[in-house]
Amino acid sequence: MSEPTREEMDQMTGPVVLEFGADWCPYCQAIQPLVTDLLAKYPQVRHVRVEDGKGKPLGRSFRVKLWPTLVFLRDGRVVSQAVRPPSDEIAKGFAELVPG
Repeated sequence: MSEPTREEMDQMTGPVVLEFGADWCPYCQAIQPLVTDLLAKYPQVRHVRVEDGKGKPLGRSFRVKLWPTLVFLRDGRVVSQAVRPPSDEIAKGFAELVPG
């Protein structure tokens, strides 16, 4: 799948977790089990993983500087953004996306 554009992300409906990182990044690898568990717990949340890198337009549009960066979106709007987050911050981001 090619990298989505910012316009496509802004037009997505419902809750979305946009994950920026790289396959070789140890911090990115470390959060994968938790992200997988939370996606199972919140099946209504769409997950978009972007292999980020220097000069990639989508990452720059969200001001990504460190990996992993998780952007929590609802109906194309940023609810919160977490940079190299601890597990409790990741869980909080999912919970904020899907209240109740």
